Amino acid sequence: MSAVTTPATRPSASPPASPETSAWSRWANEHRKWLFAAPAMAFVAVLIIFPVAWTGYLSLTDAEGSVRAESEFIGFQNYLDVLGDTDRFWPAVWRTAAFTGVVLFFEVVLGMAIALLLWRPFRGEKWVRVAILLPLVATPVAVGMMWRLIFDPNIGMANQVLGWFGIGPQPWLAGQGSALPTTMFIDIWQWTPMVVLILLAGLTSLSDEPQEAALIDGASTWQRFRHVTLPLLMPTVIVAILLRGIDALKTFDILYATKGRGGGSFHEVETLNVYAYGLSFDYNEYGVSSTVLIIFFLIIIGVMWALTYRKKGLDR
Repeated sequence: MSAVTTPATRPSASPPASPETSAWSRWANEHRKWLFAAPAMAFVAVLIIFPVAWTGYLSLTDAEGSVRAESEFIGFQNYLDVLGDTDRFWPAVWRTAAFTGVVLFFEVVLGMAIALLLWRPFRGEKWVRVAILLPLVATPVAVGMMWRLIFDPNIGMANQVLGWFGIGPQPWLAGQGSALPTTMFIDIWQWTPMVVLILLAGLTSLSDEPQEAALIDGASTWQRFRHVTLPLLMPTVIVAILLRGIDALKTFDILYATKGRGGGSFHEVETLNVYAYGLSFDYNEYGVSSTVLIIFFLIIIGVMWALTYRKKGLDR
């Protein structure tokens, strides 16, 4: 005899969802990645927007002496004064551009060469990789102090090595004309391994089929690199240029550790970062320094946009 299901024992059905709830659920499911990331994105946005907005406000005032002191709103007068400064600002802009361009060029070229050497396995490969990555272990300030001792004109090891080959001592960091190239060398020495890591990761992700096809067609090593490897690796190269370019633009620690206040007695390595730091903490001219930082910020945004636009073009 089969059991009879009565209304009291029959399982109750859940009420149907309203059209509004169903639409919200579908929308949330379609955009769940943005909903989960929204709190972190909002937190980061607040951390970025507030300092930039406060710096922008200070750049429109004559704040000096203390950020809490009374200041007067002067509009864009600071911008006119800074952009008309041919003694400190524009030379700092030129040094920033020269420093960034030179170190970026050599780091990408050397990084590409080293990454290609490490691309294929060989005996002792792990030890070579560890040795190449050693400069990244130390902090930039420690690296700057170390090279400052090496390039000391009197007791430095660099001039002692040159003496073994009959070459006279060089001023290195002490010379007006040699200080900036010397700091470029220090930056290249420390940060080329970072470019090597990025490019090596891109090389290991490439398929072997295009290389094998080019080898069967009789292409030489240079032809395979120029027409196969480099075009496939170009998006990764743009990423390396973007990351290192922005970082090189903001270089401060190595320059300050090697040359100190003002980028040297004659401002020989004074970039925009060093210049803005001196205005803030040496002369307490917060309005002018904020103006320099806002201009510098806009330059960085422009460089980021140009490189990102270039990368999107390559991805297509």
